Amino acid sequence: MGLPNILIEFKSKASTAIRRGERGIVAVMVVEATMAKGVTKLEDITQIPEGLTAENRAYVERAFLGGASPVKYVQLIITDTIENGLKLMEVTRFDYVAVPPAVTTAEATTIATFIKGLRDNKGIKVKAVLPNTKADHEGIINFTTSDIVVGENTFTTGEYCSRIASLLAGTPLSVSATYYVLSEVDDVPKFTKSELDDKINAGELVIFHDGRKVKVARGVNSLTTIGQEKSEDYKSTKIVDIMDLIYTDIKVTCEDAYVGKFANNYDNKCKLIVSIQAYLEALRDEELLDKDIVTGIDMAAQRNYLKGKGVDLTDMKEQEVKEANTQTFVFLMSKYKILNAIEDISVNFYI
Repeated sequence: MGLPNILIEFKSKASTAIRRGERGIVAVMVVEATMAKGVTKLEDITQIPEGLTAENRAYVERAFLGGASPVKYVQLIITDTIENGLKLMEVTRFDYVAVPPAVTTAEATTIATFIKGLRDNKGIKVKAVLPNTKADHEGIINFTTSDIVVGENTFTTGEYCSRIASLLAGTPLSVSATYYVLSEVDDVPKFTKSELDDKINAGELVIFHDGRKVKVARGVNSLTTIGQEKSEDYKSTKIVDIMDLIYTDIKVTCEDAYVGKFANNYDNKCKLIVSIQAYLEALRDEELLDKDIVTGIDMAAQRNYLKGKGVDLTDMKEQEVKEANTQTFVFLMSKYKILNAIEDISVNFYI
């Protein structure tokens, strides 16, 4: 009788997906030699602790600026070294992280490798905004704009990474960060359209002045190499944010409400399939996914597993393969298309 709770859990996750996706969590790592090391959850700028250097305090404050929506909260990571900060980061919940503004090229590369490992090897779907870091990975945002003029201050690329992390975390899943206006910025270096196109194609997130205001050129991450495993869609921060939401929701719900709690028979597998399908269809209704969604047994993985166990599949019908005993393993697949935002418009006028 307990298995229907899986469906309830998935429907609950789906019904709150838009609300949860409106406001992300930003982690900000700063190096402070004299302060206690650790992680502090900050609901607003009034909770920023005393003792930070003026530069670090301002860096944390920029993490609260948000995007189309405010950030949910900020996780302040105070550390004495990057290495120790990464240890704290791994056990901290966040969506986007900004690292110390004076990070070196070598340190940024180390952080990029660490974030890639969290995503690819540990299933922790977090992203980092790093200055001038060609990581070629969807989990790394390569922010490259320098000389950012805000009032009487001019910021480096590294100093504005917390602002960009905040912007991305505050971008709802239903829209993209492309052309988001940074109203506080007065000026940035000028680039031609072809120069901006080259930067975007190189996996750089840049902000530019269109003659009236400063805005994000396109919401992209550092991924540039595409192929069978990663398509063009993986370059979009919006697409990756939705991918991460789906992965995390399904992983957490299965771990909390399914794993170890039910017999691994075909009926229970089907109930899990129905629950995941309902979750994805609810996301479709919120215009995060396109209309065609299919969830079922991953027949290729199921066959490979059974062959590996010495099962002769020669005379087995497809339904028999589906219903075969797979011990503790459940092999499922789901096909769906994530919807991106309208970003490229072409209009022909005939007079």
